[in-house]
Amino acid sequence: MDAGVLFSGGKDSSLAALLLTDFYDVTLVHVGFGIGDAASNAETTAEALGFPFARLELDEEVGEEVVAQLREDGFQRNGIQQLHERALDAVAAEGYDAVADGTRRDDRVPSVSRAWAQSLEERHEIDYLSPLAGFGRRAVDRLVTETLQVEEAPAATLAKGDYEGELRKLVREAGGDAAVDDVFPEHMQTRVTGRRQ
Repeated sequence: MDAGVLFSGGKDSSLAALLLTDFYDVTLVHVGFGIGDAASNAETTAEALGFPFARLELDEEVGEEVVAQLREDGFQRNGIQQLHERALDAVAAEGYDAVADGTRRDDRVPSVSRAWAQSLEERHEIDYLSPLAGFGRRAVDRLVTETLQVEEAPAATLAKGDYEGELRKLVREAGGDAAVDDVFPEHMQTRVTGRRQ
């Protein structure tokens, strides 16, 4: 069986992929808008981890809808949730037996409700997997420390393949630097650079 794992190059999606390898042929799938180096950054991490990699680009209209939501709200939650659901739908449409992500038990956003997961499965005739759903942040951090090499930097400067990097650019195009500062507070993020030996 094959699984497409929604992949950013971060520790959660990397760990989720590793947990699935005993049961699935895993492909790491970056979903974005083709802006900047996000997909290439995710691909570099996929290669370092030894997984096949695929890229999917969402329609420009999806980006416009998400940016409008972000700017209307002035915070990330609803826009990121909307984008995550669209990304899972895109991966599910690719014909994998299963689709997975790196959402954890205590994630506020993105999250996948039981009802939405069942809808995804029924609409695409796939299995939705959330390998980290039973893990809290501390447990994930411990597993990552034992398993993965990780670098940490301010989100605005980290070369990663997650939603935030591309969305920052789209929000900047729509409303300038002030709009980016309104939606994305400064915080630290991580990027996986390889496996621990």
